[in-house]
Amino acid sequence: MLGEYRISGRRASEIAASVERGVGSGDLPPGHVLPPMRELAARLEVNPNTVAAAYRTLRERGVIETAGRRGSRVRPAPASTSRGSLRIEAPPGVRDLGEGNPDPELLPGLSPALAAAAADDAESHGLYGQAPVVAEFAAYARAAMDADGVPAGPLAVTSGALDAIERVLAAHLRPGDAVAVEDPGWGSMLDLVPALGLRAVPVGVDDSGPLPADVERALRAGARALVVTDRAQNPTGASLDAPRARELRAVLARHPDVLLIEDDHGHAIVDLPLHPLAGATAHWAFIRSAAKAYGPDLRVATLTGDAVTVDRVAGRQRLGPGWVSRLLQRAVLHLWTSGAVDTRRVARSYGARRDALIQALAERGVPARGRSGMNVWVPVSDETGAVARLLHAGWAAAPGARFRLDTPPGVRLTVSPLTAADIGPLADAVAAAAGPARPVNYG
Repeated sequence: MLGEYRISGRRASEIAASVERGVGSGDLPPGHVLPPMRELAARLEVNPNTVAAAYRTLRERGVIETAGRRGSRVRPAPASTSRGSLRIEAPPGVRDLGEGNPDPELLPGLSPALAAAAADDAESHGLYGQAPVVAEFAAYARAAMDADGVPAGPLAVTSGALDAIERVLAAHLRPGDAVAVEDPGWGSMLDLVPALGLRAVPVGVDDSGPLPADVERALRAGARALVVTDRAQNPTGASLDAPRARELRAVLARHPDVLLIEDDHGHAIVDLPLHPLAGATAHWAFIRSAAKAYGPDLRVATLTGDAVTVDRVAGRQRLGPGWVSRLLQRAVLHLWTSGAVDTRRVARSYGARRDALIQALAERGVPARGRSGMNVWVPVSDETGAVARLLHAGWAAAPGARFRLDTPPGVRLTVSPLTAADIGPLADAVAAAAGPARPVNYG
């Protein structure tokens, strides 16, 4: 069962280290079943409690998982190579629709905001011991959430949405716990879950968001957390509408102990109303990032939630980075209050490009999805072949494998680089690439 590898050690720490060496060397590959505790204890001539302690340490580190009567086995390796590496480098002359960046023409200039932040900081000097969240920033962010129906709660600031999600998951979950995630869904999220030693449970998504029946099934099966994208879901563009939000709140009401995490990915780039789920469970978090509307390099996201969750996140943050730069907080606040981004114009711009592409694809017999945001999801029969044929035609698309767990193949097209003149040629190329590869006769 274990091949030539022999677990060794007399103390729990030594046994755990021996297993980790085997996992690191590949001698104990993912899925390998470890010996039952009593069997290994007899082989090593130690107390079974010593082996139990070693296995417990390995579970807490995310090295192994326990599957009831099936015993303990080596977990699938955390993603050391991220899904982001499943990308197509656009060579010269090829249009890049795979990176997922916003349109630079729709992003505000940062010089006035940074200058205003520096002027504000001249009085406080950004010293140790100051409040981690700028009071004016918190007040403005909280008022905006109040207007959108997000329940009251304390506020924290993190270095982007993924940082917030990681901190919330770590505040409540332990290695081996299951997390219900959207499928297809954000590739970085699908990387993060196994990297934390957690198990991803896929939940299907349609244009209105996560499917209630799939969510119910995942929570009944023991998922301890659910991550939902409220608007402009990546990669499908799904957005929660009022009926779907009511259905999901009803599901969550039956599972009040589940940790709910909401990412309002489309904030300030879509014109669809927000229908938050926050408050349907005892522990919840709601996150908004400045990345898509104001610039990816502004690593500022706002987090609110129940008091316990936010307190745990803020407490752990104090022991690490301490706080997110108050200069950046003041810069984002200036962008908000100065109206640097015309959110309706941004939503119209992305919407026009997205709708035009979906319509052009429909006219060519190709179904596509993209209710909101800057992405269009196109199902294909042969993902590798479709990406290759698009590249040959002059377009670099994001392979669906970056975003999928159990759902069928597809490609993601980001519309932000497109002009009206691009729509027809791109739709022609996608229509030619989306079907099955033509058989080759080597007769």
